This record gives sequence, C-alpha cells and structure tokens, in this order.
Amino acid sequence: MKSKTIQITLVYIIISLFMAIVCHKILTTYFSKTEYYLVFFFKDLFFTLSTALFFNYILSKNEKKNIAVFKKLKHTNEEIKESNEKYDIVAKATSDTIWDWKIQEDRINWNKGIEGVFGYNPAEVGKTSKWWFDKIHPEDSIRMSIKLYSFIEQKTEKWQDQYRFRCADGTYKYVLDRGFLLKDENGRAIRMIGAIQDITKQKEEEQRLKLLETVITQSKDSILITEANSADRKIPKIVYVNPAFSQMSGYLSNEIIGKSPNIFKGPKSDSEELKKLLRAIKNEEECLIETINYTKKKEEYWVRFSMIPIFNNEGIITHWISIQRDITDEKKLETEKEHLIRELTQNNKDLKQFSYITSHNLRAPLSNLIGLLNLIDDIPIENEELEEILTGFTKSTHLLNETINDLVKVIIIKDNPSMQKEEVSLKEVFENVFSQLSFQIELHKPIIKLKFDRVPLLNTNKAYIESILLNLLTNSIKYKSENRKLKISITAEQIDHKAILTFKDNGIGIDLERNRDKVFGLYQRFHNYPDSKGLGLYLVKSQVETMGGTISIDSEVNKGTTFTITFKN
Repeated sequence: MKSKTIQITLVYIIISLFMAIVCHKILTTYFSKTEYYLVFFFKDLFFTLSTALFFNYILSKNEKKNIAVFKKLKHTNEEIKESNEKYDIVAKATSDTIWDWKIQEDRINWNKGIEGVFGYNPAEVGKTSKWWFDKIHPEDSIRMSIKLYSFIEQKTEKWQDQYRFRCADGTYKYVLDRGFLLKDENGRAIRMIGAIQDITKQKEEEQRLKLLETVITQSKDSILITEANSADRKIPKIVYVNPAFSQMSGYLSNEIIGKSPNIFKGPKSDSEELKKLLRAIKNEEECLIETINYTKKKEEYWVRFSMIPIFNNEGIITHWISIQRDITDEKKLETEKEHLIRELTQNNKDLKQFSYITSHNLRAPLSNLIGLLNLIDDIPIENEELEEILTGFTKSTHLLNETINDLVKVIIIKDNPSMQKEEVSLKEVFENVFSQLSFQIELHKPIIKLKFDRVPLLNTNKAYIESILLNLLTNSIKYKSENRKLKISITAEQIDHKAILTFKDNGIGIDLERNRDKVFGLYQRFHNYPDSKGLGLYLVKSQVETMGGTISIDSEVNKGTTFTITFKN
C-alpha cells in the first residue's frame, strides 16, 4: 500500500513540474508583462483542472481495483467462515478434540473439545507440545512419542495411536489420536493437525468382552450359542461352542457349527423334554430341561441345560445361549439314593414291626414275672443268698420294664410325629413328677428351687412335658456328686413368643469336648452306672422336637449340667 502511494505522489510531482515548466515557457514567449496577472490566473485554472482530471482518472482506476479486491476478500472471508462453521460442526458431531501443532515454532492450539471432553478451561491449556506430552500416561508416553517422531521424520507413512490422556480432575481417558503432516516446498514437516477421540467406553466394553470371553472359554460348564430361529421346527443352528462343550460331547467346534443340536438326540432322549424346549423357543422364553444326549461316539450321558433368549435393544431376539452340565454321575447317585431310601424305608418298617412284636411279646411274660415277684414279697425268705438273688432279679426285671416302656414311647413318638397340645400348668406337672419320685427325693433330700411365676401356663402336650421333666430330674438324682449336697434349679421365663425352660444341677457333669455330638444319641452312656439304659436323653430330645421345640446342653465335669429347652408359647 505504501509503495502505491509513493508511486502516485511521484507521478503527481513529475506532471506538476512538467506543467509548471510548460506554462512558464508559454508565458515568457507569447505574453507581455502587463498580461501576467491574467495569464497566471488561467495558468492556475488550467493546472488545477488538469491535475483534477488526472487524479480523477487515477482514483477511479484505483477504486475499481479496490472494489474488485474487496469483493474477492469478502468472498474469501465467507469461504473461510463457512469452512470454520463446517469444521466446528464436524468437531461437535464427532466429539473430537482437534489440535493444530506448528512444529518449527512448537506452538499448539486446541479446539473446544479440550474443555468439553477433558475438562480443561482455556487458562489451563498449555501452548506447547510439552503440555500435551505431560498429560499422557507415563506407561504410554515413551511408546507414543517414538511413534509420533518417527512419523514426523517421515519414517512411517501414517500415524495414529491409542493412549491414556489425563483429564483436569486427574483421571485418565483412553483416546484414539490421528494426525497428518503439512510440508513446505522442501518437503520439511512444518505443521501437524490431529483429532483426539475419546474411546474410554469402547475400551471398557472391549475389556469386558475379553473378560466374558475368558470366562466362557475357561468355564467348566458347556456353553453353546445358536441362531435366533429355525424354519424346520428344530433347535436353531449352532454358531459357537466353548472347549468344555467339545470335551463333553466329543465334537470339535468346526464339526458342529452350522448344525442343529438335534444331532445329540438318540433313542433314549426324552421326547417330552424336547417338546418343552421347542415350545420355549417358539414363545421366546427361558427353559430348563434334563435329558439323555449322545456323544460323537454314540455314548449316552445325562445333561441338564438351560436355553436363554438374547434380545437386542429393539427387543428382537438375536441368539439363544445354552449352559449345559453333564449330570450323569449325579443321576447315578440319585438312583442309588432312591434305592437306598427304599431299602432304609423297608428296614425302618421291619424294625418298627420288630419293635412292636418284641415289646408286645415281652410285655405279657414281663407282667407275669412282675406279678410273681410281687407275690414273693409277701413270703418270708430265710435264706439270705436266695433273698439277695431275688432282690437283684426284681431290680433287673423293673429295669427291663422301664426300658420296654421307654422303647414304646420312642416308637410312639417316631410313628406319630403330631400330637395334641393344651394349656398345661407347670406347677401341676411338677407335683406329678415329685409324687412319682417321692422315694428318691425322700432318700437323697436334694435342694430344689422352682420359679414358674413368669410362665405359669405352657401350651404343650402334658404327657410329654411330664416325661421330659421326669427324665431330667431322675438323671440329676442318679448322677449326683458324692462330695456335695445336690442342688436342682428349674426356672421358666417368657421372651417374645418363646417359653424357655432351664433345668440346672450341680452333679458330676458330662465331658462335652468328647461327647457333645453323642449326648442325645440312642444307647449313649457317659458314666459307668449299672442301671443306665442310654435312652433317657434320646427320649427327651425326641419329645421336645415333636412339640416343635429345641434343647441344648451346657455341662462341665464335677461342676454340673444345664439343659435349656425352648418352646413356642
């Protein structure tokens, strides 16, 4: 612009000088001094008009040029504006972060994506490549830098890389970065423009899919995936099987992909289960079946498998996935278990029948024997040895009678698990128990403390609760300590909807470390007492559980035993 102005000024000065010289020459040659004033006037007028015309010509030419240049600039600006708008739209549509790196100056500019995607405000964004490289994860930085500078030095044809880029909040996002070079006339890289795309979700999905693939391939269960539908009323064709399925069926994946699972059917396959499966496929619903399948070698095996429909986002079924398990051993065990249950049931019936017969057949002669012994009590016996023998015989007979009575009670409980309940007064129950044990109580004179004021009534079976307390009280007297006075404490309390009955003594106790699992067992004895039958605690537990209660024991040798019985009340 300055050179153009100087040119016009110089032309104007030259023309003005030329006109001044010409006018002066004409003035001195053709006019006298008296006419100078008039001549000067016309000279000035001519000079002014001629220079005005000349400037008008120059300025009009310059104006045309300026208009043309302005139009061109306006058009160029519109194209640049349109290009920038397209650039911004594309950047927004792709959610990419665009960067422009002037390599020689090491100046780098970022678009608004650096704020929208990574959270950096403009004041935080650096203007050099160092800021960019500092935000790359340390594990990715060296690899990425080597690839990038190799591209800039034109050792590689194109550049793109995946790395982790740090956000403003300190977290990292996985990105895909692509760039291209601009070169000068000498082929030297002067500028590089690139786009960073956030691929964190794709990476997470990729890692999740890899994890799922590992789970499927390493799974011990067989996994089979089929197409969505089949046109010939068969199970849809197989598209994938995992290694466990090949191991179970004997078929390699390339041998069965594209075929229907119907090839596993055989003579003993359950047709009803197959119909159930086909109905589920038709109705696009999950199902679980068990049937016999056949391996590649036509060997039978039991399989339990589910068929689960897989739907896409539009709710259209795309595949079926089947998780299968070989249950051949399980079926064998089930068959053996059923056979064993039948045997045990029959044996139990036989034992019950034997118990009934035994107790019935023993009852009559035992009653006769007790009657005869009662008659002998009225006959005076002078022989001391005979009297001792009869006393021992009488004791053994009564013990046998008690054992048979206990066995009959056990049989009745096991044969009739349900029984009638009623409101029972604990005070009355203990009066009956004390009257039955009056001789033992009078003989040993234990200290007995009763506390039933919190639970005067108990909703239970009177005969059972009486039998339970009779057994526990008898055991306390039988297994009392010889070194101290026998003390027995029996309390009852109500907690929520439960009645808790606690029976405690200071007898010789039981070694629970050795015998905890056997305390309530049948025919279990823990002390060397000649009249111990090993039935009492077993009977107590059976009666408690029949009434829907629980019993627990806490005992210590030479310190005593505590039984805790809990009933719903």
